[in-house]
Amino acid sequence: MAQAQLASKRPATAADDVVAPLIAKARTAMAAYAREIEAKGQERIDEAVTALAWSIYKPENARRLAEIAVEVTGIGEVESKVIKNTRKTFGTLRDLLRAKTVGVIDEDKARGLVKYGKPVGVVGAICPSTNPAATPVNKAMMAIKGANAVIIAPSPAGAQTTGRTVELMRESLARIGLPSDLVQILPSPVTKEMTQALMELCDLVVCTGSQDNVRRAYRSGTPAIGVGAGNVPVIIDETADLDSAAKKICASKIFDNSTSCSSENSVTIVDAVYDKAIEALKKAGGYLATPAERAAIQKALWVDGHLNRKLIAKDAAVFAREVGLSPAAQQAKFFMVEETGVGRDHPFSGEKLSLVLTVYRAPKFDDAVARVRSILDFQGRGHSVGLHTKDMSRARHLAETLDVVRVLVNQAHTFGNGGSFDNGLNFTLSMGCGTWQKNSISENLNYRHFINITHLSTTIPEDKPSEEELFGAFWAKYGK
Repeated sequence: MAQAQLASKRPATAADDVVAPLIAKARTAMAAYAREIEAKGQERIDEAVTALAWSIYKPENARRLAEIAVEVTGIGEVESKVIKNTRKTFGTLRDLLRAKTVGVIDEDKARGLVKYGKPVGVVGAICPSTNPAATPVNKAMMAIKGANAVIIAPSPAGAQTTGRTVELMRESLARIGLPSDLVQILPSPVTKEMTQALMELCDLVVCTGSQDNVRRAYRSGTPAIGVGAGNVPVIIDETADLDSAAKKICASKIFDNSTSCSSENSVTIVDAVYDKAIEALKKAGGYLATPAERAAIQKALWVDGHLNRKLIAKDAAVFAREVGLSPAAQQAKFFMVEETGVGRDHPFSGEKLSLVLTVYRAPKFDDAVARVRSILDFQGRGHSVGLHTKDMSRARHLAETLDVVRVLVNQAHTFGNGGSFDNGLNFTLSMGCGTWQKNSISENLNYRHFINITHLSTTIPEDKPSEEELFGAFWAKYGK
């Protein structure tokens, strides 16, 4: 099947010779998995998903994978990655164990419909260096939940961590008597050609990472799910609990040194509480850069128009020292820079992947909304926005008028955007941004994206309204 699929697309390459055997092994593993499921049902799937979850949730594994990730990639922070490896996995497992994905998954007697869940096939999972352990497990859990197999394409920078993560998942599957080839990884050294071949030979591509990879996934000719870039703007209005908002923004901003696409990149504060909000942010651990320090941060953080890898996702003390900030700044948890503009000439208005929070001042709430809209139009449209307020009508206004998939109210954005135990969003590490970022989904990636559904339709009492019922109001207003 893989070779036939290949033949219909383009001539074979050396990369195909590497990937095609992995696809074949994945299909063999899926066939064995299907027999297990036929004999034991949903319970066997849930055992497999739980085994994968435990492979990274197990305390010593969660910590060691976090340590390797920071050692190898040089980005992020160990304790945050331990939390990410465990919290995201635990939440995703909760969601998955509550769902049915094979056999009859839904029945609507009134409409005469019965829905059957079936696998999508071999999933190609493209994973980033920012989450080289948590994301592969997250995607594997969802794929296996749908009775599929998965082949992971790691980022070259995170390949060592992802490789060890896959080893642990394979060991966990073998431990419960399932084929370890349900989870595989492209061999090192991973190349763009291998990743491209995987995209073209698999049955579904799920891509998290660089926008170049996302675009290539959508152009691969294989059904694809890609996610968009983040650049989360947050508003603090005059009704907000300023101390609570500041603590949440700090906790979210500093988590894993801002590697998350859901990390706050800017905060727009309504003028009436601007000074008090800045003081609350300082109290929470922020440092407000002077104009000279702001210039130094900009010069150091962008080199030839690109983010400086020596500074992104680094500890605050390292960042302050490398930039040459004051001793007071070196004691801070994150750094605030005031900005008035948006766009290419104002790099602080974009995603920074660092402990730098851009601060805007807005006369009124409507001006803050306009500012946020301009930020999203520049970068991050479709992703998400945050609001700290006591006025829910303002939250509804944002949801009604902004082109974003998620609006988070009074939440630490990094902890809430990809699912939380105190909100209703699905736990995930991949956030769809809708057609606003040319994504095929406008929700958090979840198990439903990894199943095909067969609809069994039987007859019901006729549900056919009269012409008058459908056209009557139109005829009365405009005539026939």
